[in-house]
Amino acid sequence: MKKFLFPVLLFSAAGFAFYLGFAAKKEDKPLRLLPYFGNHEVRPSLTGNGVDTIYKTISDFSFIDQRGNVVTQNNFKNKIYVADYFFCTCQSICPIMSTQMQRVADHYKNDDEIKFISHTVNPEYDSVNVLADYAAAHQARYGQWYLVTGNKKELYDLARNSYMLDASEGNGGEDDFIHTQNFALIDKERRIRGYYDGTNPKEIDQLINDIALLKKEYSSKKPL
Repeated sequence: MKKFLFPVLLFSAAGFAFYLGFAAKKEDKPLRLLPYFGNHEVRPSLTGNGVDTIYKTISDFSFIDQRGNVVTQNNFKNKIYVADYFFCTCQSICPIMSTQMQRVADHYKNDDEIKFISHTVNPEYDSVNVLADYAAAHQARYGQWYLVTGNKKELYDLARNSYMLDASEGNGGEDDFIHTQNFALIDKERRIRGYYDGTNPKEIDQLINDIALLKKEYSSKKPL
């Protein structure tokens, strides 16, 4: 019996060692990076070694938020943020989207690194007061989640040409209208890192996870 027990113990020890080695390798796996969206350019590196890839970035903007304050790209400097488009009188997808955005905001309510911006597609109606009521209804914490209005053409240009949230053609005129359920995840360099259906809870779960993954990407770049 003892002769049989020794090989069994030896095999078990070897198996445990293999497991520890596998676990260590798993721990050392490279961090999965989120993709980049939009056109990009490859240019000679400024250091003279190799090349740099220049990814599409969100253009500068200036809008008015639910408290009547100016919101620009500077409010999101060195922040990860989520952007979408909605309108306050929408009775179809917008209430669902705003509820899901609220869920993500609640998840990261204690994280100053994460912000949110919802742009109205109906600035003629969605005044500061209207946005304030809508923000209150969705418990939007001021300074974390901005609901903004402004010049329609500028809002629509940003949606189509920067965030690429809408593929339709238009000039932001009276008869132009955008209605999209998509959220865009933007990194600290204002690059697009993900798109999510704001009406689909599973995709919003993925958004929550991807924000955490993007935070890890930045933390892994910090010097030891």
